[in-house]
Amino acid sequence: MKLSSLVNKDCSKAAVLFNSKKRILEYISELAHTQLPEVSQHAILDALMTREKLGSTGIGKGIAIPHGRLAGIDHVVTMVLVSEQAIPFEAIDKRPVDIFVALIVPDGDNQHHLKTLATIADRLKDKAFCKQLRQAKTDDELFSVIQNESSN
Repeated sequence: MKLSSLVNKDCSKAAVLFNSKKRILEYISELAHTQLPEVSQHAILDALMTREKLGSTGIGKGIAIPHGRLAGIDHVVTMVLVSEQAIPFEAIDKRPVDIFVALIVPDGDNQHHLKTLATIADRLKDKAFCKQLRQAKTDDELFSVIQNESSN
């Protein structure tokens, strides 16, 4: 599984400008709502916040993988956002975060969810790939980087 198979163009956002964890999660929920119009933006934000309360999804090196589970959906929505400036996110290494790969997954599909998280985390270990993500200045450039990724 590749990141490129999980993300569509409408869910790739470069050079976003937010200054807080709460605001970036609100934006992620807005974006996810466009892909899941049958689910309220509030329900999506609540799922993301519920997961964050268990511990930050900031995995270090300026990267976070916010995710939440929702009942009543039948597919995963994956979003890639790159912040123009890194924001405090309570990451495990205490560094601010500028790359966000967010997931909204069907409740109960644990195996697929864990496999997807592992794929994303593994892909984001590639420093060159992360550098390309950070250098993208437009949504189109970011989507192109994602689509042209190569496996390690």
